[in-house]
Amino acid sequence: MSSSPATPAASRRRRAAPQSGLPGEVVLVLQGGGALGAYQVGVYEALHDSGIEPAWVIGTSIGAINAALIAGNAVDQRMARLNAFWQHVEQPPTMAGPLDWLGMGNWVSRMTTVMRGIPAFFEPSMAALRGTRANVGVESAAYYSTAPLRRTLGELVDFDSLQRGPTRLTVGAVNACSGAMRYFDSRREALSVEHVMASGALPPAFPAVRIDGEPYWDGGIYSNTPIEAVLDDRPRRDSLIFAVNVWHQTAPEPASIWEVMGRTKDIQFASRADSHIARQMQIHRLRHVIRQLTQQLPAGRQADPVVKELASWGCGTTMHVAHLLAPRLESEDHTKDIDFSSGGVKARREAGYADTMSMVERSPWREPTDPIEGVVEHH
Repeated sequence: MSSSPATPAASRRRRAAPQSGLPGEVVLVLQGGGALGAYQVGVYEALHDSGIEPAWVIGTSIGAINAALIAGNAVDQRMARLNAFWQHVEQPPTMAGPLDWLGMGNWVSRMTTVMRGIPAFFEPSMAALRGTRANVGVESAAYYSTAPLRRTLGELVDFDSLQRGPTRLTVGAVNACSGAMRYFDSRREALSVEHVMASGALPPAFPAVRIDGEPYWDGGIYSNTPIEAVLDDRPRRDSLIFAVNVWHQTAPEPASIWEVMGRTKDIQFASRADSHIARQMQIHRLRHVIRQLTQQLPAGRQADPVVKELASWGCGTTMHVAHLLAPRLESEDHTKDIDFSSGGVKARREAGYADTMSMVERSPWREPTDPIEGVVEHH
């Protein structure tokens, strides 16, 4: 375990005053991705340093864990709790000896994680020793136990204050029996450590978590990019959505089995984020069209109950989507999501910080937009 969290030097400056003039409610959307979640820490840190605090944080898997650490703590405690969690899970350099010279040092570190787990996160499950066909029940049918994560989250997230706090939290999980995606939302129900753990219960590595009698797995196996929950939310409102992606939907053609394995995982967990947003852009454009058409009707017609019902499908809200995408590291491969090495965590966190600061400095949402467009993307 490292002695101190990997914190970008730039973040040591005094935190800026809260920003004004933002185009609506600030929403932070975090994908799942294991160790890639270090990028999300850098993103939030940059927003925090810029005086931008999200009113709503939504996440899946490691994104749900980071989201809970943010929403489940007072603003002045959030960075300390994020730092503490990542300091717990960050793995010190492995003394690989000659393997370092062959460029295999990272492989040794990741294999150590596979064999031993991460003390504050997960540990090998004794039930797995009975074999893959043993009938151990869905809550034990996994290679690892996440009991350490339960203890860690219990120490770092104040779930009682989460219900009273100003920041909304939503985490995504999929029902292991029905296969249906469900978003657990603090605006509608009291969230506990079980909800966050369910969102991160990626099978077959981690066991299902039971909520209200039903077993749930990591929402990432159904939809790893929970932005649709934000864009479908009601009532609709003007929003500035920071969509933080850690998987690459596009990439060069893979040329080896090793590269194919990495490319497959990228495609699987990118979860069609672009198509989700493209669909929402069409829907929200139609809502704006309905609203404008309704305004062209005489006042008497607008008061007609049938017209009012049809007009309710329209709206005039604008949602700005600020895309942030974690860069590829030179040494990464299909095991990048278990790269909890101190070097990997630091590099991804610093990249998240730099990318977000650049986005905030540009503030493209301040530029004029077409009033007919309901969803505006910024890259």
